[in-house]
Amino acid sequence: MRHALLFALAFLAAVTTASAAPSPCTDLAAQFDRSAGPVFLASYPGTTVRELQGAAFLYDNAAATIALIGCNDLARARRIGDAILFAQDHDRFWHDGRLRNATLAGPPGKPVKLAGWWDGKLNTWVEDRYQVGSDTGNLAWAMLALLALDRATHDPRYRAAALRLGAWLEQWRDPRGLGGFTGGVFGHEPKPDVLKWKSTEHNTDLVAGFRALARATGDRRWLADAAAGEAMVRASWTADCRCFAVGTGLDGATPNRFLALDAQIWPLLALDDTARYRAVLDTMRRRLLRKGGYAYSEARNGPWTEGTAQAALLMSFLHRDAGVLARALAAQRAPGGAYYAAADMAQTTGFMLDTDPTQPRRYFHIPALAPLSWAALAERRFNPFR
Repeated sequence: MRHALLFALAFLAAVTTASAAPSPCTDLAAQFDRSAGPVFLASYPGTTVRELQGAAFLYDNAAATIALIGCNDLARARRIGDAILFAQDHDRFWHDGRLRNATLAGPPGKPVKLAGWWDGKLNTWVEDRYQVGSDTGNLAWAMLALLALDRATHDPRYRAAALRLGAWLEQWRDPRGLGGFTGGVFGHEPKPDVLKWKSTEHNTDLVAGFRALARATGDRRWLADAAAGEAMVRASWTADCRCFAVGTGLDGATPNRFLALDAQIWPLLALDDTARYRAVLDTMRRRLLRKGGYAYSEARNGPWTEGTAQAALLMSFLHRDAGVLARALAAQRAPGGAYYAAADMAQTTGFMLDTDPTQPRRYFHIPALAPLSWAALAERRFNPFR
């Protein structure tokens, strides 16, 4: 408890000194309007980026739900949780328990609307193929959020929805290569593309999600799924690099040794034997530390705000670097709350867009929900995987 108190005081002192900002919990609450009922929060409020306008990404909203529980703001957490329940029951096509990677921000309609834009050249409505798909990692985060609400409220609807997600996710278990789970599906109904690649990050999510499902239900069936995901994550460890590979190539079998930050941090937050992989902290520091924060990947642009907050949470449990990382986070706080997604105007991740493989995937210097949620998790020392 003493270490936890010292970190919380150091974090708050660093944030206050750097920016005189209110708590990230306060900023997170300010993302809601004064209406009641289910709601999805915009992932990039106020953005002018066409593909992101009005989009409420499932992962971002799940992270916000868990952060709100950590902030002791259960009423607002339930508003997002209830929107997730509604979306699962009122998709325009799917009725098998899955959720989309993103929906339209705001109160969900019946059926749930998806974000998109009018293409004047094609004279048609366009939706992003990633947003309409269903990644296994994103759905694992929704499962974590629903089970966190189940623990906090004892409302059986959240556990029932998590069970439906777990049943849908099981089909993507794949023994090839490193084992674990493949990526899910990409693109529009009725026949989206099946993703064969495997992600260390996504499998970490699934380990935590299936473990939580086993604890909630007492059904050991889910532990076998958790073990499959965990085996893949552990097999991704590379001794000479002292790091986790990002996953596999598109074939789902060939290891992809690219270095990405969240694939290093999340296993340490989710797995039971953090000490076994603690050497990765030196790898992160040598290869990803940038201007007091952490870059998204070995593409090594400026600090990635969300990842820096994730590192702050991890370091809080290891009792190190609290003030430095808190100041790096505070430097990315946007006016009126929220945090910029990246320090750079357009930060390259080292990956290409699934929707256009000729274009790099980037984070922008615009306010975003995910880094705000992780800043709140870091301040509250609330581990979303536990």
